[in-house]
Amino acid sequence: MIDYEDALDYSARWMDLIHKTDFPTKELAHQIIDESKDNFAEHYNRNWLEYRKSVTESGDWASVEWTGSGSVIKDVLGREFLDFLGGFGMMDLGWRHPTVIETVKAQLNWSPMPSQELLDPLRGVLAKLLASITPGDLKYSWFGASGTEANEAAMKIAKLYTGKTAFIVGVRAFHGKTMGSLSLMGKSDFRAQMGAMYGGQVYHVPFGDADAVEKQLEICDKVGVGVAAVMFEPIQGESGAIVPPDDFWPRIRAATKKYKVLLIADEVQTGLGRTGRLWGVEHWNVVPDILTVAKSLGGGVMPVSAVTTTEEIFQPMMYPNPFMHTTTTGGNALACSAAISTIHVILKERLWEQAAEKGAYLMPHLENFVVQYPHIFERVTGKGLLIGMHFKNPEIGYKVSAGLFKRGILVSGTLTSAQTVRLEPPLIVTKEQIDMLLERLGDTLNEISKTM
Repeated sequence: MIDYEDALDYSARWMDLIHKTDFPTKELAHQIIDESKDNFAEHYNRNWLEYRKSVTESGDWASVEWTGSGSVIKDVLGREFLDFLGGFGMMDLGWRHPTVIETVKAQLNWSPMPSQELLDPLRGVLAKLLASITPGDLKYSWFGASGTEANEAAMKIAKLYTGKTAFIVGVRAFHGKTMGSLSLMGKSDFRAQMGAMYGGQVYHVPFGDADAVEKQLEICDKVGVGVAAVMFEPIQGESGAIVPPDDFWPRIRAATKKYKVLLIADEVQTGLGRTGRLWGVEHWNVVPDILTVAKSLGGGVMPVSAVTTTEEIFQPMMYPNPFMHTTTTGGNALACSAAISTIHVILKERLWEQAAEKGAYLMPHLENFVVQYPHIFERVTGKGLLIGMHFKNPEIGYKVSAGLFKRGILVSGTLTSAQTVRLEPPLIVTKEQIDMLLERLGDTLNEISKTM
């Protein structure tokens, strides 16, 4: 018979730690660090410890996150870092935005989760808000907790509406890691070992190559392969903030209409102001048939995602079976309260305009570094505050990100390579904090250059 006393004691200890209002003592912090490393190694994912600069570049004591405010995150020892990683685009409002925090706390006092029978009002409120701020006549929404869930739902909606099965997507695309989304991913790192995935046809074409998309649609039409949708990120995020040519989105919109194929915009990372427009597709005045959003939708407080589409396309999700695609916790009251307050803050503070202005300030300085250090840099890409620094090789990229970490700046490579390092600070980052990044990046590049 299992003895649960150890589990009871362990959970009680951590509940007590969570309830504490004082910052941990140095002795307690050291215990938490050791325990965290052991738990990751023995019960979560040992190899994460090898990939995290917070472990490999932190000296005697790994950096274990504890709290944060605005664009600053603090570890359990009280060490502060300027956050230019932003949780891969999740922290548009920064750490613990007070409006979002207080709204979620208030909702927690009423109803945190849905009954599954009574109408939960916040789900409808969030759906209405998304209808009011998304492009064109997008009107109906479905909610989940993550970007990959939203993209899976988008695939399902496209198949239900069109009755077709094939998808056209981009090389180096990142749409998520559940089986359907993974099938659309354009990176072998996550696909190769999986073997067969989605049963329908998936065609990968070079991102930004409108000719390739048009040609693939033409070929599918000629050979009788029914294409449900073409799906792209407005700007490829995980690949390093890759911006397509200006004619790409208008041309694929025209081509999908010509062949009666749906166009899906994966705005999981670009949506809600990150690129300098509220939606990434607005840079090219394109209205997709389906739009997905996640990451920043929860304001860095709650996980929530959405897929939004037109009333016509959403019909198969409503009739004859309104439960065609549901989740038990998707669209719960806590998540919706976070999303409602997040949208309010973004609109009130016009954060997309701040992203555009701050990106316009930051990019020329980064481009000067490219010229100054041609033996280190390949190029800099991006729009707004979704920026990719591309280096000569992964080793150099790692040295840059590690050097910045040691100087109190959080950045990250793409998930499996440091050759491209993304800058995705909160949209509320200040000019002074951007200047601090530039100063410490300059010091890091100068240090690396001297060793080459």
